[in-house]
Amino acid sequence: MVTVQIDNTAVIDPAQQADIDKFERMLARYKAGEIPEDVMRVFRLNNGVYGQRQGGTNQMVRVKIPAGIAHPEHFEALAHIARTYSRGWGHITTRQNIQFHYVQIDDVPDVMRVLASVGLTTREACGDTVRNVQGCHLAGACPHEVLDITAWARATALHFLRHPYAQRLPRKFKINFSGCATDCGQAMFNDVGIIAATREVDGGVEAGFRVFVAGGLGANPHPALALEDFTSREDLLPTIEACLRVFDHDGYRDNKLRARMKWLVEKLGFEELQRRIFRERKFLLASSSWPGGIPDLVKIHGDAPAGRHASVEATPVGQGVELGSRRNPDNGRSTPVSIGSRAPHDKWEKANVVRGAAKGTVSAYAWARLGDITADQFDSLADIQRELGAECRVTNRQNIVFRDLSEHQLPRLFESLSAIGMAEAGAELLRDVVACPGADTCNLAVTQSRGLADAIGNRLDEEGLAEVGGLRINISGCTNSCGQHHASDIGFFGAERRAHGRSAPGYQMLLGGYVGDSQIHFGTKALRLPARNAPEAVVRVVRQFTAEREAGEEFRHWLERKGGSREVGKTLADLDEFPLPDDGPEFFVDYDETGPYEAVIGDSECAT
Repeated sequence: MVTVQIDNTAVIDPAQQADIDKFERMLARYKAGEIPEDVMRVFRLNNGVYGQRQGGTNQMVRVKIPAGIAHPEHFEALAHIARTYSRGWGHITTRQNIQFHYVQIDDVPDVMRVLASVGLTTREACGDTVRNVQGCHLAGACPHEVLDITAWARATALHFLRHPYAQRLPRKFKINFSGCATDCGQAMFNDVGIIAATREVDGGVEAGFRVFVAGGLGANPHPALALEDFTSREDLLPTIEACLRVFDHDGYRDNKLRARMKWLVEKLGFEELQRRIFRERKFLLASSSWPGGIPDLVKIHGDAPAGRHASVEATPVGQGVELGSRRNPDNGRSTPVSIGSRAPHDKWEKANVVRGAAKGTVSAYAWARLGDITADQFDSLADIQRELGAECRVTNRQNIVFRDLSEHQLPRLFESLSAIGMAEAGAELLRDVVACPGADTCNLAVTQSRGLADAIGNRLDEEGLAEVGGLRINISGCTNSCGQHHASDIGFFGAERRAHGRSAPGYQMLLGGYVGDSQIHFGTKALRLPARNAPEAVVRVVRQFTAEREAGEEFRHWLERKGGSREVGKTLADLDEFPLPDDGPEFFVDYDETGPYEAVIGDSECAT
C-alpha cells in the first residue's frame, strides 16, 4: 500500500494554531520546572492528552469526531498518527472519538498539527469540559427519524468548542443526539440527551426535540429525566447552554466523585433543577454567547428526515426501530439473524446492510475488531470512501458505517472491506462485543476487558451464535462503566477475586440493560464469576434465550419471564468456582497477560 503523505502546508485554523502554540509553550515551561504537575495535568487533559498506566512520557491522545462524521482526509491523518506516533493502530471509543496510546508527550504538538491540517482537534476531548458531541450514526439515513440531527450535533459541538463556560466545569459534561425515540445515539444516559420529537400545533405537526438531563453511568448509574414535554428548534441551543450554566454554578466542586450533573438531582431535587434551568434560559438572551434561533449550519444543510421507503411500514409511537441492532424495520421487533451456510457476501449483506430510507440509498457496516483500526486500514478506508463517493461515520459500538451507497456498490464495498479484514458479518450484532481499554492502559481498570471481549467473540463464533440479533454485550475493566456495561443486555465489570489464598481476575455479570424508546433500564447483577468462565456464561445465556424466546420477544422481556437476573444467575452458579492453582493455572492469569494476576490501581486522571 502506498502511504499517503500529510500536507504540511495545509492552512490551519487560527484558533487551532493558537492551541498548538500554547501547548508547546506550556510543555516547555513544565519541563523546565516552571509549571507544577497538577497544573500541567489539568492543562493537557483539556487538550485531550491523558496519562496512561505505563506512566512516564506515555500519553493517550483522544481525537474528537463530532457526530462521528469522518472524511477521507481524516482517515489519512489518523493513519499517519497511528504509524508515526503511536503503536500502529487507533481505537474507536463508545463516544465516537479515536484514541491513540503510547504517544510521547514531546510529540503531541506534531500530532495536533496533523489533526488541525484536516480540521480535527483534541481540544476538550478529556478533562472537565464539554466532551465530544455524539449523534446517531444513521442520522439522515434512517427511515424512522423525526429530524436529521446531523447539523444540530455539529452546530452544538462548534458552539461549545472553546466556550468560556466549557473549560473548567465541576466535571465532564456529555451531550448526545438521537433522531427518533429509538435513541441509537444513547441520549438517555448523558448529562444532556436530545431526541427529536413532534407535537401537534393548530391542527398541524411541529418537529422539535425532547431534552433529557442528568443521566449518567459510572458506579452509580442514573437515568436521564425529561426536562419538558417539548423544546422548539429555536430554543434547543439556549436550553443546552442553560443546562451547562446551571451545572457550572451549582455542581459539586469539592467532591469529584459527586460532581456530575446527575448528583444535582439529589442535591437540589429535580423540580428545583428544572426551575433553575428555565430561569437561566429565560435570561440567556442578555448573554454575549446567546445561541438562540436556528443555527446557521442547520439553515445551510437542513434537518429534514430521510423519510421511509415505500416498503417500510410506519412504526407506532413507543415502538422505535433500532437499525443498529438489526431490529427488523418491517415490524420493529428484535429478530435473530440466521446465517446458516450462505456465502460470505450473503452473510455480510444480511447482517451488515441497512435499507429503508426514502431516497433509496443503503448503509453498510465495516467491522473493527475490538474497535481497533490499523494505519493501513485507515488508509484503505479513505481510498474506499473516495472510490464510492460514500459518507462515513464512526459508530458508538466502535465500527465504521458507509452511507449513501447504491445497491450496485455493495459487492465492491464487500470486496474492499474483505481485503483489509473489516467485512466480518455481524458488525454491531452479538459478536461485536464492546470493551473499554481496560488494564492494558487505564490506571483504574483491574482486568483486561479487551482480552475478555475477544474471548467471548471467539466463543460465540465457535458455538454459531455470533450473528444473533437484538443482543448486545459490553465490558468494563472496573465499576466506572466506560464500557457502558450497565446499558447492555449482557454486561460485565472487572473485579479482583480471592481464591485459594491468591488474587485472580473476576467479573460481575449483569443482565437486562436496555436503551431505546426514550427510556433506559440498567442491567442488574446476576452473579460473580472467574474471568475465564465469563465466555461460557455468555454462551449459556444466549443459547437459553434463543431456544426459549417467543416470537419477536426482546431479551429483557424474556429475562423478566425467567424471574430476573438473579434467577438466571442461579443456573450459572457452577461457573463461580476456582480450581486449585495447580489444576487450573490459567484462572490466575488474566487475558492477554503471561504472569500471575495482580490488581494494580494507579492515580486516575478521570476525576482530576
